[in-house]
Amino acid sequence: MPGTVQEFFETLPSEADMSKTEGMNNSYAFDIEGAGQWTVKVEEGTVHVVEGAEDADVTISASQEVFQKIIAGEQNPTSAYMTGKLKLKGDMGAAMKLQKLFPNR
Repeated sequence: MPGTVQEFFETLPSEADMSKTEGMNNSYAFDIEGAGQWTVKVEEGTVHVVEGAEDADVTISASQEVFQKIIAGEQNPTSAYMTGKLKLKGDMGAAMKLQKLFPNR
């Protein structure tokens, strides 16, 4: 389990459940306050991560503290969104698909 936001994005391509991403073609920009920005591209069962925010289907914003709780399984992403701790901008359908990558979260 990655300890930092940086480690999470570095290990994401090898940790994601590729069987669940088949047929998925979406991109996600993550803006994590206090940690940095990353773009995650999911294309037909592969996951690519680049540092920096690029044009994406969905932009996800959160504080480093909230995002670390989400990736540790201590914070439900849906409740974080509902309480304003996690912000989404863009294609909500694509945002819902993001859960497929992290079945344990």
